[in-house]
Amino acid sequence: MKSLFVKEINAFFGSLTGYLVLALFLVALGLIVWVFPESSVLDYGYADLESLFAYTPYVFTFLIPAISMRAIAEERKNGTWELLRTSPLSLVQIIIAKYLALLALVVLAVLPTLLYGYTISTLGNPPGNLDWAGFFGSWAGLLMIGATFAAVGLFASSLTSQQVVAFVLGVFLCFVLYFGFTALAEMLSGDAAYWIEELSLSYHYNSLSRGVIDSRDVFFLLGMIWVFLGGSVLILRNK
Repeated sequence: MKSLFVKEINAFFGSLTGYLVLALFLVALGLIVWVFPESSVLDYGYADLESLFAYTPYVFTFLIPAISMRAIAEERKNGTWELLRTSPLSLVQIIIAKYLALLALVVLAVLPTLLYGYTISTLGNPPGNLDWAGFFGSWAGLLMIGATFAAVGLFASSLTSQQVVAFVLGVFLCFVLYFGFTALAEMLSGDAAYWIEELSLSYHYNSLSRGVIDSRDVFFLLGMIWVFLGGSVLILRNK
């Protein structure tokens, strides 16, 4: 599994595309957090990074499918998937290794945002006026939603041998899971609206982004990861 994990990381950074995707992600976040007047923390007036945690899932909706689209689709298109299946690794181990590689890339993409916390803490009045416990709690929630999107993107990549199709499917699934259920709940009322909203990733992420790690939200997101990784295994096993 370790060799496959390293292979996936090297394949991502083996071309200009990998660096370009990460650069676009960081530029987009930088513009949202520091430049755009509607979301700039410099215009907010408080030592707070709410805009970072509020808008990053929107960027994740496109970034993570772009990272994950080649994970399995490219293997099948190039004919190397059959070769990989003849290795000593089981199908479950292959999926886990590829998922861990995607997760490492997500962490690598989000890691520079820790500098935002230091910057806001330095610019605060007085300096250091930042709720670090809340910041790291929200940052952990950001990693959890990124890990969930990575599982969704890997599932989309297992459905087709075309990377572009995998990207479109990944964006669609991430969008529906994050925004769709919430939009549907707003159209309803009563208990139905409550239960449907609880199926939304945004509902659980918003709870985590307050800086409070609730086990119910964590278990829900871990369950979603398990469902989509299991779905990837079933689809590839049937094929």
